[in-house]
Formats: sequence, structure tokens, C-alpha cells
Amino acid sequence: MRNYVLRRLGQAVLVLWAAYTLSYLLLSALPGDAVTNRAQNPDAQLSPEAAQQLLEYYGMDRPLWEQYLSSLAALLRGDLGFSLTNGTPVSELVAAALPSTLALTGLALVIGLALAAILGIAINYAPWGWLRGIAASIPVLFGSVPTFVVGILALQFLSFGLHLIPSTDDGSFTALFAPAATLGILISASLAQVLAKAIAKVRALPFVHVLHARGATERYIFGRGVVRNSSLPVLTLLGLACGELIAGSVVTESVYARPGLGMLTVNAVSTQDLPVLQGVVLVAALAYVSVNLLVDLAYPFIDPRILVEGGKRRVPQLGARKTPVPAPAPQRETAVVGVPAPRELTLEVSMP
Repeated sequence: MRNYVLRRLGQAVLVLWAAYTLSYLLLSALPGDAVTNRAQNPDAQLSPEAAQQLLEYYGMDRPLWEQYLSSLAALLRGDLGFSLTNGTPVSELVAAALPSTLALTGLALVIGLALAAILGIAINYAPWGWLRGIAASIPVLFGSVPTFVVGILALQFLSFGLHLIPSTDDGSFTALFAPAATLGILISASLAQVLAKAIAKVRALPFVHVLHARGATERYIFGRGVVRNSSLPVLTLLGLACGELIAGSVVTESVYARPGLGMLTVNAVSTQDLPVLQGVVLVAALAYVSVNLLVDLAYPFIDPRILVEGGKRRVPQLGARKTPVPAPAPQRETAVVGVPAPRELTLEVSMP
């Protein structure tokens, strides 16, 4: 278990470093120099001394590899730099926008899981065929509609038409529910499809037929065996769904005019504020890696066989203490309910 945790932690650190490095190189490859343009912009009203200090702070007078190493060293110290727009530290901007985005994505995750569970169960357990068909078509509909279309339609009907939600964020739960439902619909499509297929696959396993033969009800079988065995694929996809939540929050917060990382990203892109963009990318990568790390650590508690590497039992090393293996006990034949156990057939052969 310890090696499994250490390996996953190492992978998480490697992904964070790769995400920061890739974002740094991509933002550096953009046409123009945002720092130099900011220093030379007359509207910025920077003195020549302040402009020179800005260029030296971000290392614009040094090669790219020195700029990267200096930025990486500052990141390890917790320094994300300063915004080129207003000079505010990036860490303060991200800290101010993060709670609103966390509340939005957290409620969206709960709504998405609830919708996926309802649809996945209805696809497999609905009493009528036409109802199962309708439930199976809903995830396809949810997955084919873009997020901004759902947000605009919900804002048009619920806010401007029925006046059920405010058109802008006022800090109430009502203003939070509509954008969270928009994001929840986005992730519920893939989760519902995977859950429905996993439930159908588990219901076809032999142990389910044995429980049916013993007289167990569908509710008992679902609670005792189907839920646990069908949760691993959904748990795997849940880590990817959190990445969709982070990406979808940019569009959703823009549609509903909510302050958060999405609005901060849009403003940073429009003003070419590269330090803010790098800070947002790093926070998004950290959230994505953290969720996937929690998912990986939850795997062994659901299925302990994951700790067995390669699907094979570990062979003890030479010199290790050998434990005697007891001989297998003779198997006893048990009869299934309603079916008599087979009897031995004896043939008597008479010799002439």
C-alpha cells in the first residue's frame, strides 16, 4: 500500500510540473511580449525606472531558459508574480476568485452525480421498456448540447421569462443553482452512460444469477453487489469529469456573470495578463491532479486486487520465510434451491 501511495504521489508531482512547463512554453510562444508591451504602454503611466524594474523582475532581458528556471524557483517559494494589469499579486487574485468557483463546481458535481445515478438506474431497472428507452436517450441529448447553449437557454427562460433566478450573481443559493445545474448536466451525460453499462455488465455476472436462484430480491442484489462492482468505472471517469467542470466553469461564469476563476481567465486573456493566466492554469492543474489522486487512493478500498501488480500474486523473495501451504479441502457438492443434488451412478457388470 505504501509503494502504491508513493507512486501515485510521484505521478501527481510530475503532472503538475509538466502542466506548468507546457503552459509556460505555450504562453511564451505567443506573438508579442506582454510584459514589454505593458512597460511601453503610455496608458500604464509607468516611469522608466518602474518599467525597467518590471522587465528585470520577469527576466525579459535574459534567455528563455533562465526565465523559466527563475519562474520555477519563484513558484517553489510560493511566488506567482504580479498582475500586469493592476499590479496585484496573482496569489491574491486567485485566492479571491477560488471560493466562488469551488462552490459552483462542488454543487455541479453533486447535481451531475445525482442525475447520472437516476439515469443509470432507470436505464436498467425501469419497469417499462419505453421508459428505459427514454432514459437511455437523455444522456445522448445532454452530451450533444454545448454548455453555453444550456446556460443561455436556462438564463432566458428561468431569469428573463419566469423570473425564478436573478440574471446576475447576488450571493444567494438561487443564483448559484442555475449555473451549477448547467455544469451538472454537462458531466452527467458521460457518467450516466458508463454507469448504465457497468450495471448491465454486473447484472449478467454469475453471482447475480445465483442470488436470484436463492430467492434474493432485486433491491438486495443491487445494494449488496451491483453498486460496489459497478462503481469503479464511474470513479475512474469522475476524475476526468472534474477537469470538464474546471473548463466548463470559464464559459458558465461568463454567461451568468459570476465572479470566479472563469471571469478571471477571460479578463486575463483579453488584457494578455500572462502571470494571471499561468496562475489559473496552475490552480486548475492542481485541482485536477488532487481529485485524480484521491480517486486513485480510493481504488484499493473498493477493489483490493488493484494492489496486486500486473494481476499476479507477488512471489516471495529468496531467503524469505516460507509458510507451509495447507492442502485444499475436499469440495462438497451443494444443491441449488429447488434443484436436487446429483447422485452417484453405479454400474454392475456381470461376467459370463
